[in-house]
Formats: sequence, structure tokens, C-alpha cells
Amino acid sequence: MDASDVIETLPIADWRGPYDPALQVRAVDALEAGCVLLFADLPFRPSPHEVFLLSPAVMGSERKNISFDPATGELGNTSLAGIEADRLRTMLRRFGDAAEALLRDLLPGYAATVERARTSFRPAEIAGREYSPRHDDRLLHVDAFPSRPMRGQRILRLFSNIAPDGAPRFWRVGEPFPDFARRFLPGTGAAMPGSAWLWQRLGVTKGRRSEYDRIMLRLHDTGKLDAGYQAGAPKAELSFAAGATWLCFTDQVLHAALAGHCAMEQTFHLPVAAMTHPERSPLRVLERLAGHALV
Repeated sequence: MDASDVIETLPIADWRGPYDPALQVRAVDALEAGCVLLFADLPFRPSPHEVFLLSPAVMGSERKNISFDPATGELGNTSLAGIEADRLRTMLRRFGDAAEALLRDLLPGYAATVERARTSFRPAEIAGREYSPRHDDRLLHVDAFPSRPMRGQRILRLFSNIAPDGAPRFWRVGEPFPDFARRFLPGTGAAMPGSAWLWQRLGVTKGRRSEYDRIMLRLHDTGKLDAGYQAGAPKAELSFAAGATWLCFTDQVLHAALAGHCAMEQTFHLPVAAMTHPERSPLRVLERLAGHALV
């Protein structure tokens, strides 16, 4: 694989539209085909009184990122309090606002039904840290949520490299999702009767898992745990310069974050019905391979 096979570079340098209609069509087609949209000249700039936040010292020890819930204003996994926490909250909200404006103006077909989820800040360096294989995002994987059943909804994520020292962020991107699914779907097995009800009853999941959710979690885990696949699978190496922003469906694009620090991330959820090409969604791909409905 080559980086040119998976990257679609768009000449956008403003977080707000209007954007050319031809550019909008190009963006949605590439995105739904499983490409990464790159906005090489679209930086997110912290304000002068926010620069101190660009340090791993602002992060707590519970997880590998700081989270912000735009619905409640709650911050998760930060060491900050008081006015410093307020400044972090303001920066994350501003990034989420900019990401949402870009998404709605560039992809107007999504605007009516897209849901803005959590904002994330990853100030710590990826390289050199130790993780269990299931939690190691340096391994190729598709995103799936253990606690939040998506029931086919898409996971769309926008990233921005805001490293103050200019360090790039390195990714690896894998083969097309249908090829990955054909390889691993036979090993996903069958659900234990009543397990979805039990996980919901115990509070492990926020809602009941569909068969789609179970399969996506199994694909996430089995792909990461297959050392032979990780070593020999088709892959392309990507580098995102400081100041670059990029967007992709992370439930479709096999990806691994290899190195870098100070990255912002905004997650969106999108119904399959809002897609221009819903047949390209992981839900429809897996249903064709399985031969039956999964939701």
C-alpha cells in the first residue's frame, strides 16, 4: 500500500464555509470510500493563555487522554482544577465548536442527524509507553465502543496536531474494511444467549448490544491480538505535520497511532441512513458477509 491510496488532501484553510459544492462531493465520496481527508493547512491554534496546557502534566493517570463532554461540561482525567481546569475546558469546547462547524459546512448531508460526542486531548507522547494488546492503539484496529452500543451508527473522528515543538504525528493505515472483515469475521463466533441483556442489566453497557456491536468488538480484539496479521498485513505509513488536521471514519479505516503528542480529537456519531453511500458502511458490509441483518 502507498499513502496516496488512503489520503485525500483537500485545499481547505478555514474552519467555516461556504465550501465549493464540487469539493463537498469530493470530500464525502472519499470519506465514505474509507479514505483519510487531510487538511494540511488547517491548524487549530491555542490562545496565548492556553499554551501551558500543551504538556502531559495536565493529564491524570487513569487513561491515555483527557476527555470533555460538551453536553455536561465535564472534564475527565485531568490533574487541573479551578481556573486552570476552566481554561482547559474552554480550549476543548472551542476545538469541538470548530470541528462541528467544519463538518456541517463541508458535509451538509450529515448536518441534520450528526451527533457531537466527546472531545479528547492527548498531550502525552505515544511512543515508548506500555499497553496491553487490546488497549494498544499502536496496533492496527477499527474503533468499537465496549460500553456504548452503536447499533450500526458510524464513528467519525476529526484530529488536529497541535504539538508546540512541531513534532509530527505518525499513523499507520491498513487494508480496506471489506478485506479485513472477510479475513476475521469467521472467527468472531456467536453470541452467548442472553449476554446482551446481561451486560445491560449489570451496567456494563449503556443500552443493549446488537450483533453488530458484538462483531465489531471481536474484530477490534482479534485483529489486534493476531501478531502475524499486524506484521504482514497491507499497510501505509502516514505523517501528519504540526498544524495539520484530518478526518476519517475510524470504524472503517484500520488505523494505528504510532508516535506523536498534543493531538486534539473530536468524535461524531452518524446514522448509516445519512450517508451518501450507506452500502459502504461497516454495518452493510458485515450484513452482506453474514447473510442476515445485524441490528
